[in-house]
Amino acid sequence: QVQLAGSGGGLVQAGGSLRLSCVARGTIDSVNTMGWYRAAPGTARDERDHVVSMTSDGTTDYADSVKGRFTVSRNDNKTTMYLQMNDLKPEDTAVYFCFARGLIHAVSPFTSWGRGTQVTVSS
Repeated sequence: QVQLAGSGGGLVQAGGSLRLSCVARGTIDSVNTMGWYRAAPGTARDERDHVVSMTSDGTTDYADSVKGRFTVSRNDNKTTMYLQMNDLKPEDTAVYFCFARGLIHAVSPFTSWGRGTQVTVSS
């Protein structure tokens, strides 16, 4: 399995920037996709909106609401992923959860989640 540790949230004014990190440990080779979802204030715990995904070959998929403002990257050994968030808006306020998807032994699908990082953008 894969364990994830997210960090880097905080409080910032509108127009500011933050960078989130997500460190993966465990069977990294089983992972084919990593990224972030977010849960806005007042939403149910399981109601998370997709923010960005990056596949093992580097293909990215951004939510329309963050295109041009957020950039995902990772280190060379694919154990750490970063989310650079620029021009933040109050509607970006949410708890951000990093995730990893993959296949154990190439057959059993799994999804692992980090604990969540609070991002608050003041107007």
